[in-house]
Amino acid sequence: MQVFKFGGASVKDAEAVINVGSILKKHAQQPTVVVVSAMGKVTNKLEELVKAYFFKTPNVMEVFEEVKKYHFDILKKLIPNSSDPIYNDLENVFLEMLWAIEESPAFTFNHHYDQIVSLGEVLSTKIVSAFLNQAGISNQWMDARGIIQTDNTYREGKVDYELSEKIVKDQLQPVLERNKIVVTQGFIGGTSENYTTTLGREGSDYTASLLAYFLNAEKVIIWKDVPGVLNADPKYFKNTQKIKELTYHDAIELTYFGASVIHPKTIKPLQNKGIPLFVRSFLKPEEEGTVIKESDQRLNVTSYIFKTDQMLISIQPKDFSFIAEDNLSNIFAIFSKHGVKVNMMQNSAISFSVCVDEDDFKIKPLIAELQDQFKVLYNTNVQLMTIRNYDNDIVSKLSENKVVLMEQKSRNTHQMVIKSE
Repeated sequence: MQVFKFGGASVKDAEAVINVGSILKKHAQQPTVVVVSAMGKVTNKLEELVKAYFFKTPNVMEVFEEVKKYHFDILKKLIPNSSDPIYNDLENVFLEMLWAIEESPAFTFNHHYDQIVSLGEVLSTKIVSAFLNQAGISNQWMDARGIIQTDNTYREGKVDYELSEKIVKDQLQPVLERNKIVVTQGFIGGTSENYTTTLGREGSDYTASLLAYFLNAEKVIIWKDVPGVLNADPKYFKNTQKIKELTYHDAIELTYFGASVIHPKTIKPLQNKGIPLFVRSFLKPEEEGTVIKESDQRLNVTSYIFKTDQMLISIQPKDFSFIAEDNLSNIFAIFSKHGVKVNMMQNSAISFSVCVDEDDFKIKPLIAELQDQFKVLYNTNVQLMTIRNYDNDIVSKLSENKVVLMEQKSRNTHQMVIKSE
């Protein structure tokens, strides 16, 4: 048994979906769970839709119609027969979306975000599943909202492992044994009150990892538009290097510091059961890619990780007293309450500075609450640069002619918060 995960780029248009079918014909000769993300940049568009709806801007229906047209254009190329049941299925999903944006907001932004943005995965999997069945690749569509059970922490749902595993074994596993291929959604889950939750941005990798863990899969393959895990993002570096093999430990370190090729929560469930994770190219599916597994071989190559859209926040007691344990405890409690992850932190006698993702819907209320007790200063539009296995020459070269706002280093890792150019 194996789990495949296909991201948005791998299903961005009709040709890409056809390519997914070709990969499954060659590589899914055993029972396979196929986890699919929203198509192309649909998640970004649906985020735009949620903001327009929640803040009552006039472009709500324009964005809705754009998303609808995009999906039906792909469907028409894949399944030209408009009387096929998939057309009605898609109309029903868009009707659900329309109902959601016609009602006045009654819950928090994060709650509405999950109910609307999650439909991107529902739409993509319905199209992919219908196309595969028509192409002779028999499969069963299943709704992850009824499988991956979470609490009601919207946009960062915490998974109920015990309940989710029971549902997977009682409901998904028998279908998998009968049909060989199950198509389901990444990124999304459900609560006991039948509301939809999401598992964090780019959380489809995590879904694949969870399903592999529950099913005791032999392996997980994440199909990407890159040849494997690279030592740097090709958007920033010309001469990148593919890493053929990574230990679970090194993979956790890289994802923790922001390497975008794998979702940070993906590795731990696989490590717990020794399930190898392969990162391979859907453009060149015969190439080996990268394998992440238990190994004594530590990563020696220098790795570069850039996180853009960052914010540097400096927090000081209003009375100029020292930053002590009770201050830090209180600060971390406030960050946790607002679901803000700290990417880098540093403290001095009278201030505590953190680098975080710049997310208005989390940061604005966070800063407002911090300001009740502390003096808060911040820099927006900064970048976090992390270098693993660095040397001083590399650091000097990368920081040349840049304004470094905060810096720290350990034996293997050097981090800098720099002003964006």
